[in-house]
Amino acid sequence: MSETRSEAPLIDAEEALAPTAPVAAARRRLRAHPALVMLGIVLASLNMRAALAGVSPLLGEIGDHFHLAAAASSLVTTIPLVFMGLGSIFAPKLARRWGTEAVLCGALALLCGGIVLRVAPPVVALFVGCALVGTAIALLNVLMPGLIKRDFPDRAASMTALYSTAMILGATVSAASAVPLENALGGWQGSLASWALLAALAAMVWIPQVVISRRGTGHGQPAAKPVAAGGTDLVRTPLAWQVTLFMGSQSLVAYVCIAWLPTIFTDHGMSKAEAGLVFAFSTLVQMAGSFVVPMLAGRMRSQRLLAVVVVLFMAAGITGLLVAPVAGAWLWAVLLGIGQGGALGLALTMMVLRTRDAHTAARLSGMAQTWGYLLAAVGPFALGAVHQATGGWNIPIILLLVVCAGLVMLGLGAGRDRKI
Repeated sequence: MSETRSEAPLIDAEEALAPTAPVAAARRRLRAHPALVMLGIVLASLNMRAALAGVSPLLGEIGDHFHLAAAASSLVTTIPLVFMGLGSIFAPKLARRWGTEAVLCGALALLCGGIVLRVAPPVVALFVGCALVGTAIALLNVLMPGLIKRDFPDRAASMTALYSTAMILGATVSAASAVPLENALGGWQGSLASWALLAALAAMVWIPQVVISRRGTGHGQPAAKPVAAGGTDLVRTPLAWQVTLFMGSQSLVAYVCIAWLPTIFTDHGMSKAEAGLVFAFSTLVQMAGSFVVPMLAGRMRSQRLLAVVVVLFMAAGITGLLVAPVAGAWLWAVLLGIGQGGALGLALTMMVLRTRDAHTAARLSGMAQTWGYLLAAVGPFALGAVHQATGGWNIPIILLLVVCAGLVMLGLGAGRDRKI
């Protein structure tokens, strides 16, 4: 290892923070043996969407069990999104006090508890568990990308690909296995609760990293300290809002599909098992878009054309749900998967491409995830309410196409070759 790299400052994984000297020394020791860190990243990434994707194929059973109407059932996916936005605000403060590794480990433990709480008998436990799941995922969302950039500076692109692929793989396996696990374990409760095991395993893998990273830090001492950040006021920057709204709008479409796509298929006569497989297949196809699009984006000065293309893929798949929801289901799954994976990859990439330095990128990421997920939370509930009011899916699907039209305009703005 070169002297330059070994002495490089390990900027903390959250905005405007730098580790204290003992924590920085401990992290250099961890970087010298990266296998444990890499295993922790993969296991954490597998958990980041699994707890959400496994709900969608079972949403009908959950609603029937608690006697919930369509709008109320959508809260099972809406509440996590709200707390994914709100929880993003607190990630830097928690990491400053306890360290990134400790917060990631705590988030995985919180995720495990939230998953278990969702299957407790009273309906209030379902919704509280959803809030805990969303909060845990928010902490992982905010801290994981920065951790990768910090600990793998020479392999940031490949590690980001590994991280995003593992995240989608976890969602795919969760969606595909939801109904089989329900049948094998005697109900939807067992299917949902089974994913607590993966969260617990990931938390255990992070415990040694927490111990090592805090070695030499006195009791009550913070793990990080503030450093000077960029002076740009992102809230007053149109480009920052274009990136944020692009992130939020594509997330809105994605989480509407997570919440309702299997239900759309089953309402048109498809079996529950096949609907779960089609949804899982669409999630699997997202890997292609999320891997290829960021690579292409990094080679382009402007990403405007790329933004239009990925949104058109999404719009084509959504239009198919209007024309022939069951007959063309597998084709629509491919189009949606490519479009959604590409849109997510592009949104994450633009947070880096549209900024001049790491701290500004971290601030933009926090802004985009906070407001983006709060915007996305509107989608599942609102479209569930429209479906309940109209008794069909045509109007909700048309509203999704309206969102796609807005995404094109946002992509044309956010994709221009400019920097904050």
